[in-house]
Amino acid sequence: MKILFIVPGSGDPFYCGNCFRDNQQANALRRRGHDVVVMPLYLPLRDPSFRADTPLFFPAVSLYLSQKYFPGRPPARWVESLLNSDFALRLAASFSGSTSARGMEELTLAMITGEDEVFRRQVHALVEWIGEHERPDIVHLSSSLIIGIGKEIKKATRQPVVCSLQDEELWIDGMEKAWAEAARKGIEENMHYVDAFITSSKFYQGIARSRFPGLQRLQVVYPGVDIARYAWPHYPEHPTLGFFYRMNQANGLHILAEAFARIQREKRLPQLRLRIGGGFTSADKPFLRKTARILSPYQDRVDWLQGYNPAEHAAFYKGISAICVPITFEESVGLYLCEAFAAGRPAIEPRSGSFAEIVGDAGLLYEPNTSRALADAIESLFTTPNLWEQCREQALHYAATRYNHATLAEQLQAIYADLL
Repeated sequence: MKILFIVPGSGDPFYCGNCFRDNQQANALRRRGHDVVVMPLYLPLRDPSFRADTPLFFPAVSLYLSQKYFPGRPPARWVESLLNSDFALRLAASFSGSTSARGMEELTLAMITGEDEVFRRQVHALVEWIGEHERPDIVHLSSSLIIGIGKEIKKATRQPVVCSLQDEELWIDGMEKAWAEAARKGIEENMHYVDAFITSSKFYQGIARSRFPGLQRLQVVYPGVDIARYAWPHYPEHPTLGFFYRMNQANGLHILAEAFARIQREKRLPQLRLRIGGGFTSADKPFLRKTARILSPYQDRVDWLQGYNPAEHAAFYKGISAICVPITFEESVGLYLCEAFAAGRPAIEPRSGSFAEIVGDAGLLYEPNTSRALADAIESLFTTPNLWEQCREQALHYAATRYNHATLAEQLQAIYADLL
């Protein structure tokens, strides 16, 4: 099959789970022998492991400024060329990483509804590129936030369109009420242009159906990773907790820091260590300074990676005994769990969102999501006889049977084949 993946590009200086999910899907299908074409939007895919196969469409700088200042007609060619230059895109990438839709409402709605002059100019170039190249058998959209593109591709090519759903409501809920309602209405109105939706957990399947009552064709496909890339049979000499995600308050790094400090103060696990990675943005720095103060008395037991390097991503798990990202919202899956399981590292997570479904017996769930409850769970995992070993074995089992490239590709292939 020839599969066109349309994905947002990323300049984020941190671990983006959705970006990695898209990349893992493309790589899994390529391993299966399919011809996968990755088309980036907004920002280039600069990391070598995120292979782009087309020109950049809907370039971030000219898209945003055209909507603000040139809504009725395109800017002069020399202006557009300057806005789409590598320098301008690199500058935009350096400011990327916002999880708030404030100020981006018009652009978000345009990408959902397709009812915008700037959008129509941009999507015309995208559809024209598809027409000039071999037509794909399947078009797969990374998110319903770009469902307007799916509508135009469907009208032009009549090819099957698949759309992933994962955490879109976090972006939409950040918009003012009127804009959020318009965005949800736009998604629902354009759903009939999509032949199948997929999501990453049964938990989020329920969320999506409650948000969009008319949604029918929604299947669960768990994320899958390249096990060989993460597998590592050796473990740290001392029990080591790992946090690997964007280092911000929403992802609960402060809760883990407080739990670690509590354990150290109370001398529960004197050899326990903490390893923190995943990167951050400039907006996260005030939060990180507060978190650093919590950990400062124990800094000799904390390994804090200040930057995020995708090339060193998989190696992070080699230095930990268990993963813990005490996220403060209802996570739809958490790709870091699938990666940790591939390395044979159990999880400690709050009993919320999809964690009961995803973690199962490969770790411990605690509630409420407080530092006290987390500290107790950490102590239990590392002091209860045979518990860590049992969770480790279950993590490896889940990696081998559920969260791997082969299973992922098989499920995606079956959905595509049914549509064809």
